[in-house]
Amino acid sequence: MERRILGAGLEVSAQGLGCMGMSEFYGAGDDTESVATIHEALDSGVNFLDTADMYGPFKNEELVGAAIKGRRDEVVIATKFGNQRGEDGAYLGINGRPEYVLQCCDDSLRRLGVEVIDLYYQHRVDRSVPIEETWGAMKSLVEAGKVRFLGISEASSATIERANAVHPVTALQSEYSLWTRDPEDGVLETCRRLGIGFVAYSPLGRGFLTSEPANREPADEKDFRSQHPRFVGEAGAKNLKLLDSLELIAEKKGVSVAQLALAWVLSRGEDVVPIPGTKRRKWLRENIAASEIVLSAADINDLEAAVPRGEVQGDRYQARSMGALNG
Repeated sequence: MERRILGAGLEVSAQGLGCMGMSEFYGAGDDTESVATIHEALDSGVNFLDTADMYGPFKNEELVGAAIKGRRDEVVIATKFGNQRGEDGAYLGINGRPEYVLQCCDDSLRRLGVEVIDLYYQHRVDRSVPIEETWGAMKSLVEAGKVRFLGISEASSATIERANAVHPVTALQSEYSLWTRDPEDGVLETCRRLGIGFVAYSPLGRGFLTSEPANREPADEKDFRSQHPRFVGEAGAKNLKLLDSLELIAEKKGVSVAQLALAWVLSRGEDVVPIPGTKRRKWLRENIAASEIVLSAADINDLEAAVPRGEVQGDRYQARSMGALNG
């Protein structure tokens, strides 16, 4: 698979693999199939694995660590801290205190079973702690050899600038897809001006931008999309209508809607790396094949006309989580 460079020198596959859903948020998982999916990703040249301590919670890092045992030199591991959770899964808020950063890193290293984390993200910005304090602690992790590169997620341009002044930001990870174009409102430009790579999570709109109705619908009450405004009620019904045009374009090109949506994100620039999440090999193969799709300027115009920014209905998270975005 093609490689892309994040920031000043972190080389990763043009697509990564989001591992969150293997352990939580999208209904029941299957560890055996998840490990097989990670192995097939590596065999196919997808070397960029994305996890976080809060996924599971804590279980996803252990799953990824078990899957890469014996294959560490083939993998670029990205994990995150900042969304604090209890052992019982309770959400305890956003924490960017320096002492918490240091403890989280040690815990993640242990769960992953590795000596160094390739890319360590601040998952959400703690508005009660100056970003310079949080990033000072993160910088010390690089100096200690526990982390190679640093990143931040869902941060505003101003915060990115301040963090970058403490230590170079290698990547910003934020949601970006045909139905979430928020990064185009200045953040993407800031990243490019500072030489920061952009990692796009949920490039398939959490399964909404697919050809399979089952992938668009919450699997059960544990599927967090059942609480997302874009998936339910009147907003969900209106958003479904946007897929009609996408399906026509996909049929014309002989590909799936998911592949079209992923190809669009891949076309955004050599500094953009999508990390579609899946816990099944079937969908991994479909995602990987999207890398072969070449979109013309006319194709891109058609796709953006099919999903106009102003037509997407509903917030992308439930109310309690929206306040943590663009921190």
